[in-house]
Amino acid sequence: MAAEYLRPDRVDGQHGAANGFDLHALSGNLCRCTGYRPIADAAYALGAPDAADPLAARRAGPAPAPRPTALNAPDGAFHRPATLAEALDLLAAHPDAKVLSGGTDWGVEVNLRHARAAVTVAVDHLPELRVFEEGADSLLLGAGHSLSELERCLDGRVPLLAGWFPQFASRLIRNSATLGGNLGTASPIGDSPPALLALDASVRLVGPGGVREVALADYFTGYRQTVRQPGELIAAVRIPLPLSPLTAFHKIAKRRFDDISSVAVGYALDVQGGVVTRARIGLGGVAATPLRAHETEAALEGQPWTEATVRAAARLLGQTGTPLSDHRASAAYRAAMLEQSLLKLWFESQSTEQEVGA
Repeated sequence: MAAEYLRPDRVDGQHGAANGFDLHALSGNLCRCTGYRPIADAAYALGAPDAADPLAARRAGPAPAPRPTALNAPDGAFHRPATLAEALDLLAAHPDAKVLSGGTDWGVEVNLRHARAAVTVAVDHLPELRVFEEGADSLLLGAGHSLSELERCLDGRVPLLAGWFPQFASRLIRNSATLGGNLGTASPIGDSPPALLALDASVRLVGPGGVREVALADYFTGYRQTVRQPGELIAAVRIPLPLSPLTAFHKIAKRRFDDISSVAVGYALDVQGGVVTRARIGLGGVAATPLRAHETEAALEGQPWTEATVRAAARLLGQTGTPLSDHRASAAYRAAMLEQSLLKLWFESQSTEQEVGA
């Protein structure tokens, strides 16, 4: 609440609030059982900070840069190297080191499961992993940027990601979470892989052997396993251009925000003259790894973008993967949601008359 109170661009009328207070600033940081409405009422009653407020005055300057760090404690060592070369040297010397990039996943393990790593190497602030390049044929997104930073850099230029960002956890988490961290954990229910698979993204890896790029569709090899070799880091994600004009990200979860997906689906389709000329569909939560729905893509390509085509393809999509039953959803529910997701995409494309290509 203090951070949102001090947000320099907060103006009256933003976010549907008289004082411009974005209640999502509190998302994930409040007990849901009691007291939420009075806290919201207090937030909406806040005025602007006094000009002499020392915290408000600090907004005019940049945040302190993270400093290279080396700490040793009885339960483990922590390193924040200054350069990529130093990070690679540390990983070569400590092949079992925990690589930290954002900490939103590992933090849960440390806090709730009391996990500890003998050596932790933090790479999220390495300048070499914080690139952002927009070329004629691709976008290069540094793996060390927080998702909030990438959202600002892209500024809506990738509509699929613009629809995905607000559904990823909460603003508090997106201020820390990174693409590198989300892909590095290789979780089958991570939210970034389905979106990036639909965008035909590739992963740039850097290590002792140099730099290599791997298609994200070939990156995952098993449950929380990838082609990333010991000593390698995820440096960036490349998204090819031009982008498909018909896109969507569907997240099925028990709560709309700040929740883990039961199923996640990313779509990127080209439809020209009423015919699907190209289809990419990324899936999460239906197998041991995120995956592309190749059979469904093939069933759509070359076919008219009609309800009959979509219903036939949706039945295929519902049979994709090997979904499990767990505390989040049953296998049957996950399969049904896949089918309904493609139908939802078609009906929404009709209602908005979303034209998809020249």
